[in-house]
Amino acid sequence: MTCAGRFAPSPSGELHVGNLRTAILAWLFARSTGRRFLLRVEDLDRARAGAEAVQLRDLAAVGVTWDGAVVRQTDREPLYTAAIGRLAAAGLTYECFCTRREIQEAPSAPHAPQGAYPGTCRRLSAAELEFKRSTRPAAIRLRSSVDEWTVEDVLHGTFTGVVDDFVLRRNDGVTAYNLAVVVDDAEQGIDQVVRGDDLLPSTPRQAYLASLLSMPVPEYAHVPLVVNAHGARLAKRDGAVTLGDLAAVGVHAEAAQRIILESLGLPGASLEAALKEFSGASLPRGPWVWPGV
Repeated sequence: MTCAGRFAPSPSGELHVGNLRTAILAWLFARSTGRRFLLRVEDLDRARAGAEAVQLRDLAAVGVTWDGAVVRQTDREPLYTAAIGRLAAAGLTYECFCTRREIQEAPSAPHAPQGAYPGTCRRLSAAELEFKRSTRPAAIRLRSSVDEWTVEDVLHGTFTGVVDDFVLRRNDGVTAYNLAVVVDDAEQGIDQVVRGDDLLPSTPRQAYLASLLSMPVPEYAHVPLVVNAHGARLAKRDGAVTLGDLAAVGVHAEAAQRIILESLGLPGASLEAALKEFSGASLPRGPWVWPGV
């Protein structure tokens, strides 16, 4: 299968300039290395009616093109079920009945971040399992044999992060992001993942899971986020930050594209012009403060 990069938005609302900047960077990384560029809609959770169509429209408006049909996670449940089945057959899963509050309030392992799963349900007896099954539905967790895992990132270098017994399928039956993204990337032949650096801490979990499933680990490039004047991650509450909002104040898609490309030190005439000058190694490493309009 031909190598590929991708952009994988969740259809929870309109994309803002931070999302569009990441999409453009993913496109530039892929095209500059001769890869296909795929678009996957991560709609397992938080899907809003009509959001996908608006996101696709806005991506096209800033010049992002993709190869082949758009893939949606809700069409791929059999792949996730098969992967969980493989892990279960190898004794690498268990049922978990903990609530989010119970996890937050439980003592955690030394050096583990707040919210890391402490293993409460890991060794339940048959009687305990039977009782808990009568009280609430179970989530499925990975039975991890490591506490941390190391990945290599194009921009961040060597990164080691915590790996706990993370959720593979929630107790409402929805496949968890960490499993779905690993299965999707492997099945689609995606060997380059460019996304926001807020997702770097979860990457060791995904790379470890890929190793358990004998799936290839992609090349990672976690790019800086766009932030507001206070240094907080950009959000819709920060004013005109979506293409729709920007157009309403006279800033159209071509101008938004130019502003984004110039923030990367690239010519703003078009993505094709920027591609000729693009080098991942020379990208700005810090967050970009949205100047507003």
